Amino acid sequence: MIQDLHSHTYYSFCGSDRPEDVAEGAIAGGIELLGICDHSHGIGNARWDVFCDNGDLGQDYYRTLIRYFDHINLIAEKYADRIRILRGIEVCTHTTQKRTALPQSADISFFDYCLVENLDMAGSTVTRGDIFSYAERLGCGAVGIAHTDMFAFIESIGEKPYDYFKRMAEQGIFWEMNVSYDSIHRYREHPYMLKFFEDDEQQAIIRESGVRLSVGFDGHRIAEYRPDRVKEYCEKINQLGIKLAFE
Repeated sequence: MIQDLHSHTYYSFCGSDRPEDVAEGAIAGGIELLGICDHSHGIGNARWDVFCDNGDLGQDYYRTLIRYFDHINLIAEKYADRIRILRGIEVCTHTTQKRTALPQSADISFFDYCLVENLDMAGSTVTRGDIFSYAERLGCGAVGIAHTDMFAFIESIGEKPYDYFKRMAEQGIFWEMNVSYDSIHRYREHPYMLKFFEDDEQQAIIRESGVRLSVGFDGHRIAEYRPDRVKEYCEKINQLGIKLAFE
C-alpha cells in the first residue's frame, strides 16, 4: 500500500493549503492512504496572535481540536471512494518554547493516530525520553515517532535496539521514515533515513523486532509535493519484508 502519514494543511502555522487541496494532491499522485496530521499547537491555538500571546492557553484549545478533527473527518468522507484518509495530529513535546508542547490536559484520544516529534531533543521534558508512558497517556489509535534517528536515540539512553524496537512493536508504536524534499526543509534529506536503507543490520533489527514503519513526506506546500518519493520508499520497505503502519 502506498501511504503517506505525514502531511500538513493551513491548520499548521507553517502550512498553506486547504485539507481538500492536500487530499486531491495525494489522489493525483497515486497515494492510497493519506494521514493528515497538523501540528497540535497550530490546531489548538488556532491563531498566530493567540499562539504568541503570553497569557494562558485559554478554554478553547479542546474545542479547536474537535473542530479540526471534524473538518478532516468530512474530508475523509468526501473522498472515501478515491482515497483512505486518516485523522491525525503531530504532537510537539519540547517546552523550550512556552506554548508549543501539547498541554497535559489535552485529550487527543479520539484521533486515528498521532506523530510524536522531539523525542530525542534535550528540551523534550514532556516525555523525558519515555515514549512508552507518553503513548499510553495520548491514547490514540496508534502512535508514531516522527523524523527521529531512533538507533542514535536508543544508543544514547543505553538501551539495546532490538529490545527497544520489540517493545515498540508490542505497544503498537511505529517509526517514521521521513522522506521530505522541499523548500520548507531546505531540500535536505534526513541522514537517519538514508542510512537505514543502506544498513543491513538496522534493517534486520526492524524486521525481526516486528516494529512497523511509516513513510511521510512531511508536506507543507502541495505545489512542492513529491508523491514519487513516497511511492519509492513504501516499495523499498515492502521489498525488505517490513510491514507499514496501517497495512
